[in-house]
Amino acid sequence: MNAGNSNIINDARAAVQRRDGALAQRLLAELPESEMPWLLLAQACNLLGNLLGEEAALQRLLALEPRNLPALILSGELKARIGDDRAANSFFQAALNQAATTPSVPTAFHPMLNRARDFIGQVQVKFEQHLIDGLKQAGLARDGRVGTAVDMLLGRKQLYLQQPSSFYFPGLPQRQFYERDEFPWLTEIEAAVPEMQAELRAVLADGTDFTPYVEANADRPLAANPLMNDPKWGAYYFWRNGAIVPENAARCPITMQALKHAPMPMIDQRSPIALWSLLKPDAHIQPHHGLLNTRLICHIPLIVPQGCALRVGNETRSWHEGEALIFDDSFEHEAWNKSDETRVILLFEIWRPEITLEERAALTAIFETINNYHGVPEDAG
Repeated sequence: MNAGNSNIINDARAAVQRRDGALAQRLLAELPESEMPWLLLAQACNLLGNLLGEEAALQRLLALEPRNLPALILSGELKARIGDDRAANSFFQAALNQAATTPSVPTAFHPMLNRARDFIGQVQVKFEQHLIDGLKQAGLARDGRVGTAVDMLLGRKQLYLQQPSSFYFPGLPQRQFYERDEFPWLTEIEAAVPEMQAELRAVLADGTDFTPYVEANADRPLAANPLMNDPKWGAYYFWRNGAIVPENAARCPITMQALKHAPMPMIDQRSPIALWSLLKPDAHIQPHHGLLNTRLICHIPLIVPQGCALRVGNETRSWHEGEALIFDDSFEHEAWNKSDETRVILLFEIWRPEITLEERAALTAIFETINNYHGVPEDAG
């Protein structure tokens, strides 16, 4: 670029700073197209209210530099001024994405980026209302799976999928929770809750802590679990790794009888697993994935103070005394007790109902064969 053209650009920039768009545009008209500072021309057109000229200049710049941050921001602002929310939203989102990958964004751009964020939020609110109005007009409610789909569309919920830590069985539905009425045999177990609570109270009266749910194994690396060896998350086993725990079973015959109604897997060294799971006040079971997606976990709440809840994937449910919660623990899940009392549930695993009898037999053989070679995988919570 020769000195004369450089002087023209400097004079045009000074004119824009003085908000003299007409002079800036006349000066820039003297330049050849190959040396045109398109962003400066867009700013001059903006001062003159020349929307078409401003847009044309920004488009020329973005054709040369598709991720030019100021051009993306100014394009969003232009589209917002003419009421094209969708286009403005697109340009602003592209600008924010670009800023997120730019090592050092000039501070002069920060207010513009903040306006972009605010605009995107406002558009999201308008779009959500538009969507809700459309559902109402169609006579539909925003609940159940429809509600979850809408929440994910709006970015209010994250998509979670089965991610078992040990074994994945394909083709199973991606369901986080199952409902009680899908399992008729639960009626018998829930009917026994008062008697099971009496057995629990008798054991708790001993005042002895339950075994920590997550225990260190000298033959394995320590799991990164803050509740390792901590009785805040305790376990009182009735079945452990496929074997009855005789002393505990003998103390709680009603609980053992109730468990007979559940279709628990029978796998050597692995299943059944059934226990009282105890969570003390202020304890938090961190997000984690279970070993398998071939099972479901059942919770029968026995002692449930307020402030206790379980999150599985993008759905959180509270326990209600005597009412089973059934979920797929191969989804990321966590639980907490924010009360000042202890929470205790009866926990056991069952076969997923979608797995056929033939598949259950095959899976049993697979798991037992794995056990013979690798041993039983660690469930570190």
